[in-house]
Amino acid sequence: MSCLAANDENGRGVKPPRRTTDITGIVLDLDGTVCVGERLIDGASEAIERMRAIGYRLTFVSNSIDGRRLYAERLRREGVDVEIEDILTATEALRHYLETCMPGATLFAIADPPLQEILSESFAFSDDPTHIYAVIAGPDRNLSFKKLNTAFQALKRGARFLATNTDPTCLTDQGEIPDAGAVIGALEGCSRRRVEQVVGKPSQFMVERALAHLGCAAGEAMMVGDRLETDIVMGRRAGMATVLVLTGVSRAESLASAPVQPDFVLQSICQLPGLLELLA
Repeated sequence: MSCLAANDENGRGVKPPRRTTDITGIVLDLDGTVCVGERLIDGASEAIERMRAIGYRLTFVSNSIDGRRLYAERLRREGVDVEIEDILTATEALRHYLETCMPGATLFAIADPPLQEILSESFAFSDDPTHIYAVIAGPDRNLSFKKLNTAFQALKRGARFLATNTDPTCLTDQGEIPDAGAVIGALEGCSRRRVEQVVGKPSQFMVERALAHLGCAAGEAMMVGDRLETDIVMGRRAGMATVLVLTGVSRAESLASAPVQPDFVLQSICQLPGLLELLA
């Protein structure tokens, strides 16, 4: 993939809807699809076990910046048998992107601590705008004027502008809270620059990593998620079958005006094994 791949959050250029009987791999969004915060969606563990028993390969993806180790521990506590390598978060996607396209870059991140902790294994961070090669926008629950100003000064000096994802909100046990999209909006507003590269869903970078882990082509995979503008757009753009579940952010009433439509709509992941059996 080119290090200058264009982003298209609106879904333009997506492939036509498809229904296929050739599915061998499932890409499962995590937040809002498999879990909400620390709580597993009712029936999710049983659905995952059933899909594996039928013979489907699974990988889990999230725009969260929590590392995949944290997700693996969380899912195992809830009874889901999962390997760390089965999980791809925006932080892992970002690290791979940086190692591929900006090796050795000095970074500044507006993001919660897990992102910097994980990236610090391979990259240096600085608060000095004159030393910052790339600014990363992510979800930050301790956002401050100082952080915004450091990023602004670096961007004004020509630093690259990256983001983990463009989601305006994320779903938690307490409901929706601001996500990386809020930070992007603040930085774009003051710097008058647009974010150059988003590595999380719905980017091509994320879907390529997920399909590589599954070991199948897009036409043999299904994307399952709760967001029309990220999960469904990513799957449709890649040429995957798509399933929207209604346990997260997007609602059934949103479908009428959505520019991109899923192939299937389910109340929750617990209905997914039945759908797959019908398609087989």
